[in-house]
Amino acid sequence: MEKTLHKDHYTQSNWFTEEINHIFHNEWVCVGSEQDLRENGDYKIIDFYGESIILLRDNDGQLNAFINLCKHRGCELLDTQGSDLSGHLKNKIRCPYHSWTYNLKGHLINAPHLDIDLNDTKFHLNNVKLQTWIGFIFLNLNPDALDLKQHLESKIEQFSRYPLEQLIPKVHIPYEIKANWKVLLENYNECYHCAGVHPELCNIVPAFRKDGGANLEWEEGVPHREGANTFTLSGVTNRKPFPGLNDLEKERHFGQALYPNFLISLSMDHVAIFILHPISESTTKLDFYILFHPDSINDDEFDPSDAEDFWSLTNKQDWKICEKVQRGMQSKTFSKGYYGKMEDENLDIRKYISEKLNINI
Repeated sequence: MEKTLHKDHYTQSNWFTEEINHIFHNEWVCVGSEQDLRENGDYKIIDFYGESIILLRDNDGQLNAFINLCKHRGCELLDTQGSDLSGHLKNKIRCPYHSWTYNLKGHLINAPHLDIDLNDTKFHLNNVKLQTWIGFIFLNLNPDALDLKQHLESKIEQFSRYPLEQLIPKVHIPYEIKANWKVLLENYNECYHCAGVHPELCNIVPAFRKDGGANLEWEEGVPHREGANTFTLSGVTNRKPFPGLNDLEKERHFGQALYPNFLISLSMDHVAIFILHPISESTTKLDFYILFHPDSINDDEFDPSDAEDFWSLTNKQDWKICEKVQRGMQSKTFSKGYYGKMEDENLDIRKYISEKLNINI
């Protein structure tokens, strides 16, 4: 049996720091939904693994990301110590120290009593690469990073018939989980645990009970039981399948982990999104969304609760077992775990982490 990474990679702060430096400060990382910044002038301050970043929609409707510091003396521009880390700006950002002022595109427009060239880009705010995909915001601190669409291209090709760009989030549930982010990834990537942890899910997908979910062709989708075609507690819904799906996609469930922190799970009528926000080696915040097609949302009988109830129950079961894993790994008697044959997808995670951190397995 293949071994997991050493437990230190899940429990020690020095390895979490390595992950920040080599992964989260170097890869495309999802930080939230465009719906958080709906109006021109809306902003949100995020702690991007030690870097304070301003997400901002400018007066042309363009999303921008800036390091939250003034180019004069490095003063924090927008306060990160208060309880409200979002708000609205009319036309400018003013530094509270010496009143250097920037427009909403990050360009310096006033430096009181100083004769400097306002067009000199060295005085503009430090930009962070920002791109969006299906309504979600991704950042990358690496100036040489590939375009996001190019980065995702091979990973999302199988979802080309899903109208992902048209879907709208109608359910959002935030979680805080006392487990390492890789424990959550590994849990998502296998269903060996499903028979024991998710009885309701296995009622919809009985194949998860057979041989621990082994021999499933994940790229061909997960088969529902006869008469079921979606992830609700009943296995059915009054919502129609997304337009453009093939017969297999109308009857099966698909999913993909887009490393490092974006998980997508696709039913014929809704899409579930998990965005992982690692806080420390032992804590992960997570934003969970369920997206629906506008045609369903505009229906007078639209009710997302059937999907929400199913996912809420399944999520809570997952987070509980992941926290048990995190606590169990603290034992002095534990050093590494093992992957069964039905957990082969998790070898991808081990490979991804080992390559990024230059670890010898």
